Amino acid sequence: MIVNSAKAVENYTKEEHAIELQGIKKHFVDKEDNVIQVIKDITLDIKEKEFISIIGPSGCGKSTMFNIISGLMEPSAGHVTVKGENISSSTGHVGYMMQKDLLFPWRTILDNVSLGLEVKGKAKKEREEIGLAYLAKYGLSDFANAYPSTLSGGMRQRVALIRTLAIDPDIILLDEPFSALDYQTRLVLEEEILGILRDFGKTAVLITHDIGEAIAMSDRVAVMTQRPTSVKKIYEVGLAKEYSSAMKARSDHRYNHFFESIWADLDIQIGREL
Repeated sequence: MIVNSAKAVENYTKEEHAIELQGIKKHFVDKEDNVIQVIKDITLDIKEKEFISIIGPSGCGKSTMFNIISGLMEPSAGHVTVKGENISSSTGHVGYMMQKDLLFPWRTILDNVSLGLEVKGKAKKEREEIGLAYLAKYGLSDFANAYPSTLSGGMRQRVALIRTLAIDPDIILLDEPFSALDYQTRLVLEEEILGILRDFGKTAVLITHDIGEAIAMSDRVAVMTQRPTSVKKIYEVGLAKEYSSAMKARSDHRYNHFFESIWADLDIQIGREL
């Protein structure tokens, strides 16, 4: 089912919103004083405990939107609220899982997992207890004293997610977290990460170029226009929630329909995007 973004907003009460983007605009000024408009206008509400994907043509401004949601960048106009609180006064609301795991090679897996807790000032004993509990829950206890170089790419990404969850953020931002992995590992991690986020009841925002990944994992998919970007369409997907599985979502007969429709909406001109 395809819905207009304004209609989607009406379906959720304010109390259910984890994130609200209202009239977000963003432009930059280059060294020659030319104004480059990146985000034209984004109004989007993200529901509590929802998994939503943001997908759009390359260079459309997805990463800029990501940085605004996280509070790392100020919009030129509009505002972002997290659970009704202005993002500028909200701290620790967002956790990140990036394209690269960014594990420190000189720290053990346990020390990497407990890094955020250390930054927050937790005592060593407490952060180690929390870190070990997370590693045990997700089958990585045997690697607590190992170093990142000894782990596979998929295992390193699991550790990166555990490190993010350990600080208990309200929202998890996933920035192309599977792009550096082989296809088989990506499929396995899609399944695992969905289960982990469901276990913790987290709101997740995935930024991706992979249409199939977005469909397989998401409750909704927001398709962005070419730059300067805005929300073009929102797809109500929900296959992963229906099946409790990203893999089974890929097998549903609706998967290909969603794929074809989203691809058409991306309005990618072959040659310009390569």
